[in-house]
Amino acid sequence: MQIWVDADACPKAIKDILFRVAERTGITTTLVANQFLPTPPSRYIKFLQVSSGFDVADNEIVKRLTVGDLVITGDIPLAYQAVTQGGHAINPRGERYTEDNIKELLNMRDFMESLRSSGITTGGPSALNSRDIQAFANQLDRFLVQQDGKKGG
Repeated sequence: MQIWVDADACPKAIKDILFRVAERTGITTTLVANQFLPTPPSRYIKFLQVSSGFDVADNEIVKRLTVGDLVITGDIPLAYQAVTQGGHAINPRGERYTEDNIKELLNMRDFMESLRSSGITTGGPSALNSRDIQAFANQLDRFLVQQDGKKGG
């Protein structure tokens, strides 16, 4: 298993958690972005810079994703692709995308997008706060324990 990070919009606090997890677990964690992002020196942390453009980073993650990999993203269409290809996805607020919820989340995202495109102001998500960061860390830990249990059993 590898961890892929949709890194252009990933908050620093979330990347810091992922860096610590990569070191602690030895799981290769690759940040994919269209601009340079500094990463700590580590054999487990990689950075892949892609060209600018709509969904270029997302498409690169999907292309490299293998069954069982984890994607960290707030992008619901990317999460949908990850989950439907046998991967896993968690957003930076700690919500796990699953086969049970991803279609509904994608439909809601598309509905909100259609409202915005028709001129209706829907507002955006609130700023990431300490509760969100803790929820992410807890969800990631639960996921890793679950995966470790599958390996051992």
